[in-house]
Amino acid sequence: MIGFHRVTKRFPGVVALEEVSFEIARGTCHALCGENGAGKSTLGKTLAGIHRPDEGHIELEGARVRFASPGDALAAGVAMVHQELAFCGNLSVAENLCLGSLPASAGFLSKRAMRARGRAMLEAIGAHIDVDAAVAQLTIGQQQMLQIAGAVGRGARVIVFDEPTSSLSQLEAARLYTLIAELKARGVTCVYVSHRMEEIFALCDAITVLRDGRHVATRPASALDRPALVELMIGRKVAEYFPSHLAAAAGPERLRVEHFSSPAGFHDISFSVRAGEILGLAGLVGAGRSETARALFGLDPRATGRVVIDGREAAIGAPVDAIRLGVGLVPEDRKTQGLVLSMNLADNATLPILERIARLLFVRTAAERSAARPYFERLRVKAASTDVAAASLSGGNQQKVVITKWLAARSNILILDEPTRGVDVGAKAEIHALIDELAAGGAAVILISSEMPEVLNLSTRILVFRDGRIAGEIQRADASQDLLLRLMAGVDAA
Repeated sequence: MIGFHRVTKRFPGVVALEEVSFEIARGTCHALCGENGAGKSTLGKTLAGIHRPDEGHIELEGARVRFASPGDALAAGVAMVHQELAFCGNLSVAENLCLGSLPASAGFLSKRAMRARGRAMLEAIGAHIDVDAAVAQLTIGQQQMLQIAGAVGRGARVIVFDEPTSSLSQLEAARLYTLIAELKARGVTCVYVSHRMEEIFALCDAITVLRDGRHVATRPASALDRPALVELMIGRKVAEYFPSHLAAAAGPERLRVEHFSSPAGFHDISFSVRAGEILGLAGLVGAGRSETARALFGLDPRATGRVVIDGREAAIGAPVDAIRLGVGLVPEDRKTQGLVLSMNLADNATLPILERIARLLFVRTAAERSAARPYFERLRVKAASTDVAAASLSGGNQQKVVITKWLAARSNILILDEPTRGVDVGAKAEIHALIDELAAGGAAVILISSEMPEVLNLSTRILVFRDGRIAGEIQRADASQDLLLRLMAGVDAA
């Protein structure tokens, strides 16, 4: 059993956890839910020895524990599977799995023993990965399994999963669900941090809700349904809505793409988007959606084809060209592609409009703050001020900052690649409403999402990508999850 007793954790300018108390039963899968910034990941990291509580204490099997490091926690049987993967990419799978306890013989590294130990750790979770492969060559899903293998192989009795499926394909996620069931059967306690409701209700025995760093409720999963859980998480009801942009006819054509191709992974792509439309792009991972989006933003010099913006042929050789033409991109990976994590929020939000707020080549700080502030308020970004570093924010709030950047730039064509990945239900509803509002205001929106309900609910029409090509176009009235899946998988959809 795990017990949290009045656990409090403070960071400069913010109280991340305040007197949190509840218990987790041994051998169960226990969900931690709440909005971005509610304290879920902080609590998991406190349990795993990454953070130390400022007040209160944690108990394992009735004994009070205080870990000085993740190594101390692991020695006590507690491990964490992080949302943000951290491996030595140039080292092999076996080397990464054995780091910190490399097997030696006569004072020298035993590569044979290292490989054998690595294979045993992978076999324990049913993962089929070459122990000699460099970690940098693995898919994100394989790297996630590597984290789990390391935790299980080191004898962890408690594993904290922090948004474990945020970067996994459906097949990889299904494998993870099976693995969690197997871990529970072995008596391992799983602490599961996730925004995905279907996962929580499918996997978890009990649910704890945090809000603004405080404990709100701990209930059996069977005692809650989705609306009740959402209301506990955000303190209000979130009603389903009918997108308002559909009430008006689409305006003039804003973007037309003809015979767009690239060795990066898409071939002969042609489509158009009108003002007031949300064009959904559906497809499996690697189908070519993100590659097409990056090329439209000038990030693929090998792309060929014709691009027309507002009736004029456009030459987009670099992102600066796209920005000047009114094109904005919310990329799939916010940390490496959407933000400069070391910079503050205002600096990040105004990167595309520096020319507008500069005078004599110097950025006016006051103008920068005033340009960014309305959009931070509009998206309810949770931060002490616009002067804090982007790296200090939760994942969902970081995503809001990325979107803020293109609102400040007043982009007329918005390409949104997984805009709600890692975002809580409250923020997701706000972002959905904002996307709808932008389309209703005359923007042309391209929405890429792996969440089919998101694409189905928001899109005016949907293009399905398969193997780098457009497999079909579906009007909103004809769209269904079954039809999308059939086109995505190449099954006869007639």
